[in-house]
Amino acid sequence: MTDPCPSGAALSEAEAFLATHPDVQAIDILLHDSNGIGRGKIIRRHELESLYRSGRHLPISILGLDVVGEDVHETGLIWDAGDGDLRAWPVPGSLVRQHGTDPARAELLLSQYHLDGTPMLSDPRHALTRQVAAMAQLDLHPTAAFELEFFLLDPERDAQGRVQPARDVLDGRRSTRTEVYSVDQLIGMQPLLDDIYAGAALAGITAETVISEYAPGQYELTLRHRDDILQAADDLVRLKRIVRAQARRRGVVACFMAKPLADFAGSGMHLHVSLRDGTGSNAMAEAEGAPFADTLRHAIGGTLATMAESMLVFAPHANSWRRFADQSYAPVSPVWGVNNRSVAVRVPVGERRARRLEHRPAGVDANPYLVAATVLAAMRKGITERIDPGPETTGNAYASEAGAQIPRDWNAAIAAASASAFLKDALGTEMHRTFTAVKAAEYARVARTIPDVDFELYLHRV
Repeated sequence: MTDPCPSGAALSEAEAFLATHPDVQAIDILLHDSNGIGRGKIIRRHELESLYRSGRHLPISILGLDVVGEDVHETGLIWDAGDGDLRAWPVPGSLVRQHGTDPARAELLLSQYHLDGTPMLSDPRHALTRQVAAMAQLDLHPTAAFELEFFLLDPERDAQGRVQPARDVLDGRRSTRTEVYSVDQLIGMQPLLDDIYAGAALAGITAETVISEYAPGQYELTLRHRDDILQAADDLVRLKRIVRAQARRRGVVACFMAKPLADFAGSGMHLHVSLRDGTGSNAMAEAEGAPFADTLRHAIGGTLATMAESMLVFAPHANSWRRFADQSYAPVSPVWGVNNRSVAVRVPVGERRARRLEHRPAGVDANPYLVAATVLAAMRKGITERIDPGPETTGNAYASEAGAQIPRDWNAAIAAASASAFLKDALGTEMHRTFTAVKAAEYARVARTIPDVDFELYLHRV
């Protein structure tokens, strides 16, 4: 290789892939920014080996973009750095074939490094890598899985200009009702779901149960847990892209907004995490007949103690905050409970050997790398400081007094995150600066935009 690859990717991976897939003509190469949006290029087949040998120069400004791809100068990643090139390198094991492309294409994840090979710390993947390493210092190793909720929408709006559920791809029927757990509703989307499963299989992702969720046109896919939480986050960003691409090929819009329908529940991105010790045993599992293990209790305590200042990571956009409403299956209080879906941190029922926590605040619009990094940092804080989570919440957590501890709007969350020493440690100084600057710029964009509802309410009345 011309240069040592700092990511650990080997040229032999590219050589073997090209030999196995002689029909692949192009490769989508993707670097994920602070919003979790994949940005990059489509390269041709003959360019792949050189990428593994020498990396690929990409501008530093890619990591300083807002959600629509505009430069955010306050990140310090644009003209302060001369918009110079850094080098992106392949993520080992991430070169996969895509389903349904013609001519055949592949996909490759990238991570950004400085020219000297040190990690570029405004890359969200590096933020998660840091927290995995910090947890390993405690001889604890996270295993994890995300849940993916999303909407399938019609590309055409209804007569009132509102988004509407997609018609079934099987026979064109449409339901505008909540079809929660309806198997018949799933059958109507079966051809599309089959494509999604096929795409996931090619990507090495084990997508498991699919359900019709708690809103018209809403679905949930569960993923098999990974022993490597980085891999779990990779699975999530890849699966979103697979769902979006396969839906588009079927004439359907896959929507990952947190709250696309005003009168129905939004879409979450629940994260299930357990910790293995050096022997491979579940460090969160209690002894037979004993109360919950201290490792589990203190990990929960850390997530609750840091939740207010972390909410911007879990709800990063203006639309994210529309998801938090009473009795909407989105948590509004930093409380925990067992087998209770109204709490922010839930301990699912099940076998002791599978003991874990389910972190529920994040919307599906959040960046999974930053969500996982923040949750791990909070768990580590709880474990090292032995933070007591307080009593379990039973019944309706929406009535909890603790709700006042969580910011109630986007602007307050930006302020809390910007001032948070914990979040600066969780994300790293550079990633924290980049992320909060991007969010402040997006808030300013939204704040200066006059929505239609202003004219509806005030034009002829005030």
